Amino acid sequence: MANIEVGGKSYETDEEGYLVDLASWNEDVGKYIAGIENVEMSDQHWEVINFLRDYYNEFQIAPAVRVLTKAIGKKLGADKGNSQYLYELFPYGPAKQACKIAGLPKPTGCV
Repeated sequence: MANIEVGGKSYETDEEGYLVDLASWNEDVGKYIAGIENVEMSDQHWEVINFLRDYYNEFQIAPAVRVLTKAIGKKLGADKGNSQYLYELFPYGPAKQACKIAGLPKPTGCV
């Protein structure tokens, strides 16, 4: 286990950098993790992050990339519900990297 420090507060992460306590996430923690991941957050990034957090709250699971792409397409439109768009935002894996920034567990099926 490791820790990150954001705003003078310590947050526990696992060996891959995912938050251990999902409830401790806030936007500042997300921005900090995004910095570690070399992702410069834009409104489009936050749209995906907020979608993922809502999805997790509803289904209690972090979606794998296929499920994520399909679900985003249904809710945000076909122009955003495709792999190319999502990989442009999160080059190291839309599901894996976005879930980490969103303070969610690693998606099932991700290596």
